[in-house]
Amino acid sequence: MLIGVPKEIKNHEYRVGLTPASVQELINRGHQVIVETNAGAGIDFSNEEYVAAGAEIVETAAEVFERAEMIVKVKEPQPQECEMLREGQLLYTYLHLAPDPKQTELLVKSGATCVAYETVTDERGGLPLLAPMSEVAGRMSIQAGAHHLEKAEGGRGVLLGGVPGVAPAKVLVIGGGVVGDNAAAMAVGMGADVTILDRSLPRLRQLDADYEGRAKCVYSTGNAIEEYALEADLVIGAVLIPGAAAPKLLTRDIISRMKKGAVVVDVAIDQGGCFETSKATTHQEPTYVVDDVVHYCVANMPGGVARTSTMALNNATLPYALALAENPKQALLSDKHLLNGLNVHKGMVTYKAVADVLGYDYVPAEQALQE
Repeated sequence: MLIGVPKEIKNHEYRVGLTPASVQELINRGHQVIVETNAGAGIDFSNEEYVAAGAEIVETAAEVFERAEMIVKVKEPQPQECEMLREGQLLYTYLHLAPDPKQTELLVKSGATCVAYETVTDERGGLPLLAPMSEVAGRMSIQAGAHHLEKAEGGRGVLLGGVPGVAPAKVLVIGGGVVGDNAAAMAVGMGADVTILDRSLPRLRQLDADYEGRAKCVYSTGNAIEEYALEADLVIGAVLIPGAAAPKLLTRDIISRMKKGAVVVDVAIDQGGCFETSKATTHQEPTYVVDDVVHYCVANMPGGVARTSTMALNNATLPYALALAENPKQALLSDKHLLNGLNVHKGMVTYKAVADVLGYDYVPAEQALQE
């Protein structure tokens, strides 16, 4: 198969779909790879490294999309990229369609087969291609939150870990999954006063055992969210409903009553955000203020540490890329977990949560592949 890697064009997005090492793996399996010039230059993967791995360098994204049978990206295709997709072509990347009706419309119109990293599952019920970026985003959320708590950044002027004689900052993590766990780990490590809210008692028991009293693990209710948010200096939104829009758990009313200069970081912004006052921002302009509360809602947080993120992502995505490159239909039909990643196929929406929220007829993935 001829696989194409375009350069990412989203604001301050330096990640790349395939590393030179991943390219070499595909070449060794008998595939061809074309890479847009300087696609990895922002994170020190040179054209020469890709050529040494066996890839061909091409000058434009248009050539990548025109020639490739399979496109491997990181972020969701932007409108001009969607319009270059065609029927029979395979797109393998993050999509996050539920809060993005325009992208969904364009992908449906393209007729392409679109596999979303974020809805591929595993035998433990996890999301293996989302997990690496969730780990990165969870850790970054505390780094970003701590920075924006500084007075010069609009925050309360609070040091996350405090110092002897001065209490540490109060950090609320809403959601105890991969993002929440990694956020809590960083916050605990920096000496903050950490509370984790989650609705799964087994998960809370696990977190309680893991943190051995260094973080409070509390069952999540509307009342608990309000109580702990009003006390917090930093709130991390770390909830996820796979493939669907995130629930709005922190209301505008609660935001309006939070401490002046408190910081909220919405890691769920890719799925529409879990705070009522959230709107997507970029690394160029990462924050805005609502009711004296600093909002950090960068939609591609892991792009800020793009080299680490790219390598972590490739570790997870490469095995599926190899399977898809051999025979896409067979790979999807023989692996129910990879099949869960199929969101759009030949004009049909094949992921129920996306179809439901955006008003499309839902066609089960297996049925769509047989038509």
